[in-house]
Amino acid sequence: MAKTAFLFAGQGSQYIGMGKDIYSQSKEAKEVYDRANETLGFDLSGICFGGGQEELNMTSICQPAIMVTSIALLRAFKERNNGNISCHVTAGLSLGEYTALVFANSISFEDALSLVYKRGQFMQEACDREKGTMASIIGLVESEVEEICIEAKKYGEVCAANYNSPKQIVISGKEEAVKEAMSLAKEKGARAVIPLKVSGAFHSPLMSTASSRLSKEIESTEISRCEIPVMANVCAEYISEPDEIKSSLVKQLDNPVKWSHSMQNLIADGTEEFYEIGPGKVLAGILKKIDPTKKIRSINDYNSLVEN
Repeated sequence: MAKTAFLFAGQGSQYIGMGKDIYSQSKEAKEVYDRANETLGFDLSGICFGGGQEELNMTSICQPAIMVTSIALLRAFKERNNGNISCHVTAGLSLGEYTALVFANSISFEDALSLVYKRGQFMQEACDREKGTMASIIGLVESEVEEICIEAKKYGEVCAANYNSPKQIVISGKEEAVKEAMSLAKEKGARAVIPLKVSGAFHSPLMSTASSRLSKEIESTEISRCEIPVMANVCAEYISEPDEIKSSLVKQLDNPVKWSHSMQNLIADGTEEFYEIGPGKVLAGILKKIDPTKKIRSINDYNSLVEN
């Protein structure tokens, strides 16, 4: 039987004005933002709708902002369809895995929001302590990128951090090591090598202090068995039990995101239709590179809710 998957956006998809239209036109979406403001103790919706881009881009702000906007869009989508939406499996890109777990009724909205806010703070503090950067390598396969990282390690920590699609892989690590890996990638015939505007080396061992601190917060959070399977970033396998979920969320910070493998496994398991729920259309673009035959619809603003 053909399956449907809901996919949730990760960091980098934020933009000023996201969610403003659904806040004004959906009672359910408005409630999500209002609950978020109350939970966090500051006006997150105001930052999303009309704040400064620099403030929104802060790791501790953009992570809860994206999660809240994604949940608001999800609730507005359900509201628009009178609650009649069908989904068999779910996944989220890095940060988006928290949104997927809220959707799967594994973590409460408030608990996930608190975790994500702290996650962003811990990651930013780790970035300030361990200066690093990231770059996207396009046109080389996984083994080639991994070999490049091994060769560049003499300049410092560097590793494959995001397996986005078979030939789009993000590397992460110390600035000098990433710079060397970028040069090697060009020599090996990469179609493009793009430095990313990020504040640190996410999904690398340089995030180990953030992972350790987050572990304590996750351990004290109530997490239930998922009501629908969640495809986890770290292992590219379904998780549903509380212990599996906690382990996945902790490992996520200093281990690679296996998004390409996750999507390929969903497709191999019979998933034919995808919905990207959250700001932007990043995940739709990635899926088309993985398998252009699969149908994906992006739910990212009010107009997208009313499309046929």
